Amino acid sequence: MNFPCAGLAVAQPVGRRRQAMKKKSASPLSAAPGIPSPEESLEGAVERILFYNPDNGYTVCRFLADDGRERNIVGVFPPLAPGERLKISGCWETNPKFGRQFKVAAFLPVLPTSAAGVEKYLSSGLVRGIGPVLARRILKAYGPETLEVLEKKPERLLEVPGVGAAKLAEVKQSWAEHRDVRDLIIFLQEHGISANLATKIHRRYGARSFQVLRSNPYQLCLDLWGVGFKTADQVALRLGLDPGSPDRIKAFLLYLMEKDAEQGHAFSYRADLEESCRRELEVSAERAAGALDTLHSSGAVVTEPSDRSPAVYLPYLHRAESEAARRLAELADAPVHVPPFDADEALSEAETGAGMRYSAAQREAVRECFRRKVLVITGGPGTGKTTVINAVAELFKRWGKPLLLAAPTGRAAKRLQEATGCEAKTIHRLLEFNPKSGEFKRGEGRPLAGEALVVDEFSMVDLVLLHSLLRALPAGMRLVLVGDKDQLPSVGPGNLLRDIIASGRLPVVRLGEIFRQEKDSLIILNAHRINRGQALLYPVPGDREADFYFFRQESEEGTFKTVLTLACDSVPRRLGLPPLSPHIQVISPMYRGLAGVDRLNEELQRRLNPSGEGLRLGTREFRLRDKVMQVRNDYEKDVYNGDIGLVCGLDRTRYGLVVDFDGRQVLYDRDDLDSLTLAYAVSVHKAQGSEYRAVILPLLTQHFIMLQRNLFYTALTRARKLSLVVGSVKALHIAIKNDRQVQRNSLLRARLDRAGGSDSRTKG
Repeated sequence: MNFPCAGLAVAQPVGRRRQAMKKKSASPLSAAPGIPSPEESLEGAVERILFYNPDNGYTVCRFLADDGRERNIVGVFPPLAPGERLKISGCWETNPKFGRQFKVAAFLPVLPTSAAGVEKYLSSGLVRGIGPVLARRILKAYGPETLEVLEKKPERLLEVPGVGAAKLAEVKQSWAEHRDVRDLIIFLQEHGISANLATKIHRRYGARSFQVLRSNPYQLCLDLWGVGFKTADQVALRLGLDPGSPDRIKAFLLYLMEKDAEQGHAFSYRADLEESCRRELEVSAERAAGALDTLHSSGAVVTEPSDRSPAVYLPYLHRAESEAARRLAELADAPVHVPPFDADEALSEAETGAGMRYSAAQREAVRECFRRKVLVITGGPGTGKTTVINAVAELFKRWGKPLLLAAPTGRAAKRLQEATGCEAKTIHRLLEFNPKSGEFKRGEGRPLAGEALVVDEFSMVDLVLLHSLLRALPAGMRLVLVGDKDQLPSVGPGNLLRDIIASGRLPVVRLGEIFRQEKDSLIILNAHRINRGQALLYPVPGDREADFYFFRQESEEGTFKTVLTLACDSVPRRLGLPPLSPHIQVISPMYRGLAGVDRLNEELQRRLNPSGEGLRLGTREFRLRDKVMQVRNDYEKDVYNGDIGLVCGLDRTRYGLVVDFDGRQVLYDRDDLDSLTLAYAVSVHKAQGSEYRAVILPLLTQHFIMLQRNLFYTALTRARKLSLVVGSVKALHIAIKNDRQVQRNSLLRARLDRAGGSDSRTKG
C-alpha cells in the first residue's frame, strides 16, 4: 500500500388583496407601496434559469422583455420557472465575470397574456399536473380564456381529454397554492420582506400563512428551516409589533428553549433564560421573569426545582422525560415469564451450531434477557454485542416466541438485519410513523406484538423517541437496550444510555473482553485505549497490512493535502475500490477550516467528480455521480438525517435532481435541495451509526473545541477495515486526554433514582 509520507394589523381580506394585486398589475411598478422608485422597470417572461440558490433565493436567469430583447437578470426570488411573467425594477450593473446584467431591487409576479406565454407558463412544471402536452390541449380548448378558466372555473378542465377527477384536484390545488404565493409575495414586499422568505412561509403554512403572520410571526423561527429568531423578529417589528411587547419576550424565551433542545438539552435553566433576555433583547430581569411566569401559568412551559436554578421544560420534553422514567422503573420491577427450557443448555447448543464459544459476560447477557423484563447491554467495539443479539434471536426461535429487532437509523437497522439474518426495522418503521399526521400509529391503544424487543445502537436514541417506544410496549413484552455508552450521545435531547446506566435502576451487563479474532485489530485495541486515556498503538514500520495508521502532519495545509491523496488514490488502490465508493469516508471534527468538512467536500468533488453535469446552488454545486447526504428527516420521502446516496439524474426544467439511496431513487425538486449536502466528507456526528470499510480522519489543534475523547472514539470506530488519522501529535494527545464531555441538561437519572427499588447489579 503506497501511503503518502507522514398584536399586528397585517392582512387585508383575501378579496381586497386580490383587487389590490390586480390594480398593481395594471399600474406602473413604482406606484406600489413600499417599493422604491426604480431607476428602470421592465416587464416580460423568464426564459430559463441559469443559477438558483435555495438557501437565500439568489437567482440568475435569462429574461425576455416585452421589447423583444433578452437580458440577464439577477436578484432574490422564490423558485421561478420558465414562462413566468414578472414586472421588475432595478438598475444595470457590470459584473467583472458575467458582464452587463440587470440587478432586480423589487418585482411583482403577473400572469402571461399571449398564447405563447400561457403555453410556456403552463408547460414549465410550475402548475403540478400540467405538462407540455396537456398545456397545449387546454390552450386549444379555451384559447385566451385559459387563465380565467383556471382561476374561476377549473371544473371545466374535465372537458379536456386526459383530465379526470384526480388530475383536476391536483391542478386546482397547485393553481391555488401558486396564487396564494403570489399574493403573499406582494404583501410581504410592501413590508420590506424578501420573496424567498414569503415562499418558505407559504410552503410551510399554505392557506394559513396570513393567519400565522397576524397571530404570531415568531412561529416562523420554530417551524421554518434556516429561519432564526432575528429573521422572525424582523418580520414582527416591520409588521408593527412593539419592541417591548410581552409577546416578543415570550417568543424569544420559547425560541431559546427550542435551541437548547436542538443542542441535546431536555430543559433550560431559568437563570440562563433570564440572562439571555436581558442581554439580547435589552429588557429588565423583572420583565423576563414576568414573561416566564406567564408562560408557566398558561402551560406553555413546565418548571420544577433542580440543582443550580429552576429547570424550565417545554411540555413535550417534560412529559417524555417523566413518563419514560416511570415506565422504565415499572419494567424493572415487573415479573417476567421464563422459557420452559434450560437457557444454559440451549446456549451450549447454540454455541455448537455457530461453531464458537461465548464469553462468561456474553452468556450472562443472554441469560439476563430471559430473566429480566428490561436489560441494558453495553460494550465497546469487538466485545461481541452483535453475537449476543444473534444468540438471543436463536433462543427465541427455539422457544417459538416472536422477537422484534430495531435500530434508530436505516443504516443501523440494515446492518443488524445482515448480521442476524432476522428482519430488523428502524424504530420509526416499527412504530409505523405517519408523515401526514406527524404521529406514530403504534402506541398505548395499538401496541406492538411480540415477546421481546431488542434495540441496537441505543446511544443514538433521544428522549422523545424513547418515550414513544415505551408507550407502544405491551404489558408482556421484554425490552433489551444494546449500545456503546462511550459513543457520542443522540442528536436529539437526552443522554439516555449514560443516564440509565448511571442511575443503577436498571440491570446492566457490561461486555469488556475483546475477542480473539479482534485482538490483532489496531482499530479495536486503540478504541479501548482511547477510552482508558492511553496512548495509541501503531503498526510496526513497514507493515502494509495493518488496519490503523497515523500520518503526522503538523500544518493544516499538509493535513489537507495528505487527506486528499489518501481519499483519491492510496485507499482506493489498497481496497480495490473506486474513489467514489460509499465505503470510503472522510470524517472531520469541524465544518470550517482548510481540513474541515466544507472545504474538503469542495476539493474532493473537484478531484473525484470534475466533469459531472450539475446544478449550481450558491457556493455549492450538485453534479451527476456526486456523493450526497440528507441533513434532516423527511418521512414522506422515507429518507433520514445522515442517509448517504449518489446523484443519478438531473431535471433542469424543474431545477431538481434524483438521488439513489441503496438502489431506491428519490426525486428532489428545487424546494427540497436545501435538505441535501455533499458527503465526500462528513462530520463525526453525521457519521454516527454508520460503518465504512475505510475512514480518513484529520485531527488538528485548530479543531480544539471538538477534540474530545468520545468524539475521537466515535470517529475511529466507524471503520471496519482501515482507519487513518492525519494530523498533529498534540491534537491526538488532547483528544485522548480530554474526557470532559459536554453536559446535557437532564433529570432522567434523578427521576430513575427517585423511582426506588434500585437493582444496581452490574454484570460483566
